[in-house]
Amino acid sequence: GKDRNNSAHTNGQLYLNSELALDRKISEVLRIVAEIQSHSKPIILSCYQEFLRSSLDDETREYESPYDQVREVLIHGHYFSQKDIEFCKDLPSEFFDALANPDEARQLHACLIFYYVQNM
Repeated sequence: GKDRNNSAHTNGQLYLNSELALDRKISEVLRIVAEIQSHSKPIILSCYQEFLRSSLDDETREYESPYDQVREVLIHGHYFSQKDIEFCKDLPSEFFDALANPDEARQLHACLIFYYVQNM
């Protein structure tokens, strides 16, 4: 708040005294964003694992197509960002091995990788 008040003009534009001050402010914002993302990673992974567990049966899940299930339920339904998707791409194979229907989970995971990671 104080920094904003010191650097904001009534027209809403921000003014910083120097390029160095601007660089410091950008670095601070990026540091905070990285910290938030690192704290959210376990939550995102847990959400993804629960999505996979609840999507194992293509007869009872929301969409029969793995692509539609990933796009609508995971990406749109949970507002997954590109960073969230990156967190999920390296899910260990042990997770899949412990599931009742590991092939279906692997298919959903492959769909996520193919459509949302390789095309980044």
